[in-house]
Amino acid sequence: MTVETAASRNTRALVAADLERVIAIDRIHSGRSRRHFFEKRFANAQARPDDFVQIGVVTGDGLQGFAVARILRGEFGQKDAVAVLDAVGVDPQSREHGLGQSLMEGLLDLSEQRGVRALQSQVSWTNFDLLRFFNASRFKLAPRLDLERPVVELLEDANEEP
Repeated sequence: MTVETAASRNTRALVAADLERVIAIDRIHSGRSRRHFFEKRFANAQARPDDFVQIGVVTGDGLQGFAVARILRGEFGQKDAVAVLDAVGVDPQSREHGLGQSLMEGLLDLSEQRGVRALQSQVSWTNFDLLRFFNASRFKLAPRLDLERPVVELLEDANEEP
């Protein structure tokens, strides 16, 4: 792996031929294959390109990172479109060389061209590497509260006496 400079890398839209490399990079970060997710995302992006922003960062060694976002328009009364960053990853051998920031800049540029007003994402509060990356990318806490509940009640909850 050669350390690339900003001048020797570029960002471009992801193409179908990038699928296996995206899955491989993501597997390193997530610890599991999310093949089905990425196959669906690539197929949906090809079928409805105005609803997705998918970008890769390429060096002389090929695809070294990716970002995948979907565009939501008018959700819950919002008038402006937002992009939701679903997945991002950089090959660990290429980390700390600005490739992630190149991805974010490219993603923001493409999103702005499509009328997107904000980029949103979710991250586990224990994923310190991703939190650090989002902080460096100027993400801030959103002014909302995420709520969650189990779909299936736990047995001990169901068996409790009122």
